[in-house]
Amino acid sequence: MGFFTEMFTRPRPQEHLRYRSALALLHSMSSADRADIGIKPADFPRIAREMSLR
Repeated sequence: MGFFTEMFTRPRPQEHLRYRSALALLHSMSSADRADIGIKPADFPRIAREMSLR
């Protein structure tokens, strides 16, 4: 039982916060900005993961 308590009370890793902020940044870009750098909304999760690891 102690394992479950520890698992759910631990703070989230910092990568999760960076992932969410990177994803918010990508969603806030205009479609013209996205076209300039050649990314599509389907690529957002992958790009946000890469951004959060840096």
